[in-house]
Amino acid sequence: MKQGKLTAVVAVRKGSQRIKNKNIRKFGGSSLLERKLDLLNKVTSIDEIIVNSDCDKMLTIGEKYGCLTYKREDYYASSEVNNSDFHGHIAEVTDADFIFLAPTCSPFISIETHENAIAEFLFRDYDSLTSVDIIKNHLWMDNKPLNYNLHDVPNSQDLPDVNRLNYGISIITKKSMLENRSLIGNNPGFYTLEGFEAVDVDTPLDFFIAEQIYKKHFKK
Repeated sequence: MKQGKLTAVVAVRKGSQRIKNKNIRKFGGSSLLERKLDLLNKVTSIDEIIVNSDCDKMLTIGEKYGCLTYKREDYYASSEVNNSDFHGHIAEVTDADFIFLAPTCSPFISIETHENAIAEFLFRDYDSLTSVDIIKNHLWMDNKPLNYNLHDVPNSQDLPDVNRLNYGISIITKKSMLENRSLIGNNPGFYTLEGFEAVDVDTPLDFFIAEQIYKKHFKK
């Protein structure tokens, strides 16, 4: 079993591109950010939670939930920074042995699933563990099929499993995150999410669908 400090980083910014104020917009009686922080506080395997943001309001919410905060520099909160530079920066400024990047846009991942994913990362020989969902679709790229023979088209259920990275859970050693500037290490593991847990809120339509899921299946 790996030994060391596991820190959850909730990286949010005020300049959400597709959904205005996505992280603090009303959702399920609170917001996506508050829902995530409330859940992470109940995951016993997490040693520390940091809200990393350029938004003072979001940092204040983090403090309200007992989290540490890091005021992100403007460049690393802008659309100019690419994922590699952003992930490298997160690794540089986070005091941890293992970094768990916990996005607010995956609102339905349970406490149990978080605990199970962390345990799999700690007990297996992975340097990273990333959540995926399985795609069973006929896929095309560059005007040709990617995962089947055009002249012998299988039923969709018979297609090979294709793992789509959804990043609802991303755990990686700080060492590998610094070296690779990525959430994927040199010896990665993958953790399959199914059903509502694989929901990723990225567009206004996603947000609307997530609201309906919450009202029907999670509202008390």
